Amino acid sequence: MTDDPFDDLDPDPFLAHRSLLFTVAYELLGSAADAEDVVQETWLRWAEVDRAAVREPRAYLVRVVTRQALNRLRTVSRRREDYVGEWLPEPLLTSPDVAEDVELAESVSIAMLTVLETLGPTERAVLVLHEVFDVPYDEIAEAVGKTTAAVRQIAHRAREHVAARRPRTVVSRTEQQQVVERFLAAVTAGDVLGLLDVLAPDVVVVADGGGLAPAARRPVAGRERVANALSRFASFAPQVEITTLLVNGAVAARIDPGGEFDTAITFVVEDGRIARIYAIRNPDKLGRLDEVAQLRR
Repeated sequence: MTDDPFDDLDPDPFLAHRSLLFTVAYELLGSAADAEDVVQETWLRWAEVDRAAVREPRAYLVRVVTRQALNRLRTVSRRREDYVGEWLPEPLLTSPDVAEDVELAESVSIAMLTVLETLGPTERAVLVLHEVFDVPYDEIAEAVGKTTAAVRQIAHRAREHVAARRPRTVVSRTEQQQVVERFLAAVTAGDVLGLLDVLAPDVVVVADGGGLAPAARRPVAGRERVANALSRFASFAPQVEITTLLVNGAVAARIDPGGEFDTAITFVVEDGRIARIYAIRNPDKLGRLDEVAQLRR
């Protein structure tokens, strides 16, 4: 076996489950860069283990990646407290297969990952492992260092917490595309009435510049405020190129003023209107949108 697991052609369980491990780590961390580090740390531990003693490699690897992700999450949580402005997850370019898997698409959406940020590390791990990846409570208990009974209680509290904050409805990709295209047409035309028609009354815009790109430090709420602000976009960037793509399992927009990638925007669509807009402008978070991420459950 070579030192680099990604060049190894043997039917190694780690390689077979690598996409799953990355998806688990990404959903726990909201950062592809941190998830990749955690997957690499998992490989190092896998390389040292006595394979003959591992009866269920998938369960073992998920347990290891969860522990590593929890360690990383506790570290980055402190770092995010000092983040400049609003922190949003790192967006990923995803395939149509992810969008068609409704549960996976919802679980990796920027909206859901933002909600998961409001949970504690253990709550987040318990919820993600059980609700998204169908990991039994006893296996989760071993991964997070709790009793099975405690994990069941944590899962119940986490479900209630998330249910109160998650998007209310799941809409088809076709509806997402139609609503997003209406929105983009209104933005590029500076059409205030068009924006008022496509935005929900209580729409909220959250932007993440990380102190490295101009962005509102706090969320902007309300249809009139958002529409008036966005209607000026065309005058600021008259030659801008805006394209749609699939980001984190949903229809999103990519803004390229002057031919340079500038912003990724994802949306929450409810009742035919846009209820939330997430604008990721931090350049350190935009490097994963040129290659499709391998996500799976």
